[in-house]
Amino acid sequence: MATEISAISLFRGPDRGVSDNVVLRHDGGIITDISEAAGPGPRSFVIPAFVNAHDHARATASSFGAVGMPLESWILRTALGSPVDPYLTAASALARSAKAGCAAMMVHYTRPSGTMPLVDEARAVAKAASDVGIRIAFALAVRDQNPIVYGDAEPMLSGLPGGDRKTIEDLFVRAPMSPKAYIELTDALAGAIAGPMIDVQLGPAGVQWCSKPLLEAVAENSARTGRRIHMHLLETVYQRAWADQQFPDMVRWLRDVGFLSERLTLAHCIHARPEELEMIAASGARIVTNFSSNMHLRSGLAPIAAAHRCGCAITVGVDGLALDEDDDILREMRLVQMVHGGLGFKATWVPAEMFSLAIRNGRHATGAPGNGELAAGNPADYVVIDLDRLDRDRIMPVDPMALLFARGNASLVKEVVVAGKTIVRDGICAGVDLPAIEQELRAMYRANVGKLDGFRRMWPSLSDRLSGWFEQQLTCE
Repeated sequence: MATEISAISLFRGPDRGVSDNVVLRHDGGIITDISEAAGPGPRSFVIPAFVNAHDHARATASSFGAVGMPLESWILRTALGSPVDPYLTAASALARSAKAGCAAMMVHYTRPSGTMPLVDEARAVAKAASDVGIRIAFALAVRDQNPIVYGDAEPMLSGLPGGDRKTIEDLFVRAPMSPKAYIELTDALAGAIAGPMIDVQLGPAGVQWCSKPLLEAVAENSARTGRRIHMHLLETVYQRAWADQQFPDMVRWLRDVGFLSERLTLAHCIHARPEELEMIAASGARIVTNFSSNMHLRSGLAPIAAAHRCGCAITVGVDGLALDEDDDILREMRLVQMVHGGLGFKATWVPAEMFSLAIRNGRHATGAPGNGELAAGNPADYVVIDLDRLDRDRIMPVDPMALLFARGNASLVKEVVVAGKTIVRDGICAGVDLPAIEQELRAMYRANVGKLDGFRRMWPSLSDRLSGWFEQQLTCE
């Protein structure tokens, strides 16, 4: 069914800029025409829909006490927030992302619930995405080494009482999946859920968590099938120190085995060095930066401007830890722009260019079709911003994209359209009842958290042991 929307302003891209008084028409999920001379209507600013290019579709971490700690402790602490219901957990995260204006989201699935077979759990996530109406990329994260620390955990575990040690091992130590089994499982996941709105990818968790044979198998399968890869890289100072000690030629090795390619998206890269950034750029791989997550976890400031200058494709993700833990991708993009956008008169990029790069590269990372520009023939994935509230003073004409990066946030989103279908209007998700889902999840988590009282009780001791292990075993610059 043909649909049209009138807009006071419409952002066409960094080269074509903003057009005024236009009508956008779409049919069958595709933009068919954009023409000028719109009639009277609400003051709206229509822009390409956002992409959350790195996330895990999980619960809000702070609710489980995972606050103000480095990733290496945070990962263990968030076991208290393991999904109690895969569908509800995913629907909650995906709906929050959709409300913020996202047409697509990366689901790097790092913590399955363990309540059902993995293929069935993936189906639950896929159903949640379908009900919300959002595009997703789905990659089941895999590890086959270093489940607790980056190396031998025995010195840390040996002094724990027997019951406490068993608690830790039961929560975090699993028989490693063989490379062959992981590839076969990814094939099964693709057979079960892949389609026009879902791109199934390979998801090694990170080099420190994956053996060389596993990474080689992922690289080979990606090259043979064209399947995309999504992986963390050099997120923390401890991962940098581990790499320097145990795998000093890590990025070069990834390049030489064919792991680095245009099919790859790397999350974070906070502690990547200039020569490593150059190898990533030359391969065509993308870097997705997650500014607020990096700050929440004290991981550091990523060299995003330097990466952009050497040719890296940059995009933006929320990583489940936006500044206010509200999945506001627009605020996240503004933070990236403010921190990495330049120094003095020397600009890294202008906001319109940064916005377009993030959308285009984010769509490539998630397998979403098109380049994200609002143009005939591209998918009808767009966001309607309330221009009256954005330009609340109306004193003189001001570029709405400049205003968006000065004061924009998710509360300005009036409508979100994905594949021609309205999935959010006036802050309400059309396909799911988000408040009811969140209320149900809270009740389930409150009932479930008591089952992990032993883990909560031992947390102070475990946290101290973790910090001692990392500080003693790994020398950080």
